[in-house]
Amino acid sequence: MKNLVILGGGYGGMRLLQRLLPNQLPEDIEITLIDRVPYHCLKTEYYALAAGTIADQHIRVPFPEHPRLTIKYGDVTSIDIENNLVHLNNQDPITYDDLVIGLGCEDKYHNVPGAKENTYSIQSINNSRLTYQKLNNLAPGAQVAIVGAGLSGVELASELNESRPDLNISLFDRGQHILSMFPERLSNYVENWFTERHITIINGANITKVEPNVLYNHDTPMDFDIIVWTAGIQPNQVVQQLDVEKDAQGRVVLTIQHNLPTNEHVYVVGDCASLPYAPSAQLAEGQAEQIVQVLLKRWNNEEPPSEFPPIKLKGILGSLGKKHGFGLVADRPIIGRVPRLLKSGVLWMYKYHNG
Repeated sequence: MKNLVILGGGYGGMRLLQRLLPNQLPEDIEITLIDRVPYHCLKTEYYALAAGTIADQHIRVPFPEHPRLTIKYGDVTSIDIENNLVHLNNQDPITYDDLVIGLGCEDKYHNVPGAKENTYSIQSINNSRLTYQKLNNLAPGAQVAIVGAGLSGVELASELNESRPDLNISLFDRGQHILSMFPERLSNYVENWFTERHITIINGANITKVEPNVLYNHDTPMDFDIIVWTAGIQPNQVVQQLDVEKDAQGRVVLTIQHNLPTNEHVYVVGDCASLPYAPSAQLAEGQAEQIVQVLLKRWNNEEPPSEFPPIKLKGILGSLGKKHGFGLVADRPIIGRVPRLLKSGVLWMYKYHNG
């Protein structure tokens, strides 16, 4: 039996399992999935968990079951590509014949002193739970800082305002407009939504240092009861340690078939992969679809596809609380209730088909 080891049960790892199980997995292949927790987590909804507007169980989806699927729980500490070994914390190493690395990302602190030690995060389900506890135990009128006004920061700020309208929320952004990757009309809509709800937007921010409950913007100290960091991501620490070719963002450079140029048995999916798109759940799923095609061909001793069509991304949807939203669909900006309804529908469909 050959062992396909999948590191991480995120969107990419989950799509691999869905496509291979129950009927496409060759008889001589078994799968080992390694993850920290015993369920797939809907990472796109961590902001709502942290804000306290949804329950923990609402963002869990069970992993599939199959006689040749083994699930191991633990933290991956390192990958030995030369010897086909995955090392786990306080467990025996696991050998593989084929490996898919889908370990996701972690916060990027841009070398800001004290940022990692003195801020809260929503990059993992455990961190989101801790952030939820801190946010929802705050006294009325407490001061909240959210650093980073991309999609995660905006959704967290809006959801927290809905959950705890008594809190004073400040959103720090490096640019002149929040959501700078979106059209200006859409950015203006979101900024006006925040202004109407007395959420403070601090544009042109430059966070130079973070101390306990103190945020330094352009070296000027500002006091807060909690500081949440949503100002960028980078590949998982294990991937950072890999001695392989990477791009400027630290993501692993791959072939057309999504494997290492030096090893056709090691694939990378999701946030750790160097692709010509911004990381997203859609991208990880599209990439996983192509990896399955490659694996099935190679397991059958056939040549894998020499090229693939571009991964089709349907758009981006963001929420502003439970009744308003924004997004880009077919490169067209949409605002108001429709994108919020669309996002709720997409989430429901995902849970229905995967749960």
